Amino acid sequence: MIEIKNLSKTFYTKGGSVNSLKNVSLQIDDGDIFGIIGMSGAGKSTLVRSINMLEKPSSGTVEIDGTDLSKLSAKELRAFRRKITMIFQSFNLLSQRNCLSNVCFPLELEGVKKSAAEKKALELLELVGLRDKAYAYPSQLSGGQQQRVAIARALASNPRVLLCDEATSALDPLTTNSILELIQEINRKLKIIVVIITHQMSVVEKICNKVAILERGSVVECGDVQEIFTNPKSLAAKKLVFPADSQQESDLSAYKKNENTVRVVFNGAQAANIPLVSRLASEKGIFSNIAFAQTKSVGDKAFGSMFLSYASQEDMAKAMEFFSKYPDIFVEVL
Repeated sequence: MIEIKNLSKTFYTKGGSVNSLKNVSLQIDDGDIFGIIGMSGAGKSTLVRSINMLEKPSSGTVEIDGTDLSKLSAKELRAFRRKITMIFQSFNLLSQRNCLSNVCFPLELEGVKKSAAEKKALELLELVGLRDKAYAYPSQLSGGQQQRVAIARALASNPRVLLCDEATSALDPLTTNSILELIQEINRKLKIIVVIITHQMSVVEKICNKVAILERGSVVECGDVQEIFTNPKSLAAKKLVFPADSQQESDLSAYKKNENTVRVVFNGAQAANIPLVSRLASEKGIFSNIAFAQTKSVGDKAFGSMFLSYASQEDMAKAMEFFSKYPDIFVEVL
């Protein structure tokens, strides 16, 4: 388990001080795939570098399995960091070494015999699906393959924690999905904690079970992914979950003045594959003018909202009655 308590980090520059982290407290449990998300400059990278003490916090503590990292000597910290490995957006492979040698590298630093290191490296390359690329060099690999080698190298020291700092940002969507599925598989098979730093909500919804949202160095919201998607409370969370909604909603003043306009809110409704507006028209003969819609599916559940306007109050009332029959759909008059 990782416990972050009242963590703050201030950088001092010629232009003055910058508070990158402000009193951050988080608990990340064993088995979690924990997402930390925020816009650029929110403090995400500073936080992940503080977890393994590559960035020394100005105040607060980081405990992993009950060990306070701030109290370790430099030698003890170097040894403990073997339990906390990282993968990055840029892969950071050694170009002059082949894949096998890249994965062996951390084992060499630990003094593991060459034969034992190569045996383990081949097992890890098998795990990430690249056993046949053992003797290829990074320049001969695609971006996704390079990231798989980086993951294999990160696993060489049998870590308790895998930190992923924007690890899929440089990859195309299809490759991103394959890497995320691999991380999920590793989490299940090896029972390690995974912490994912990202600015992409799609990454969080794909594999994370918990998420913390950072804004200007502070945690503004934290909880189960489904809970945050169902009812984002902070403005930062709303912008990340439904980025278009907060912008579009401010531009809907004309529709809000229409007495026959309603907002239909999907809070985890199991209606992702049901064409509700079309069904309303075909079954009830009531046609909706869609002013704005922003919805997404998480599994078989729908989240988001729609602004619908009607020709008369009678039509609006019938539409509200129709929608209210579906669980987890709420309707309000604007």
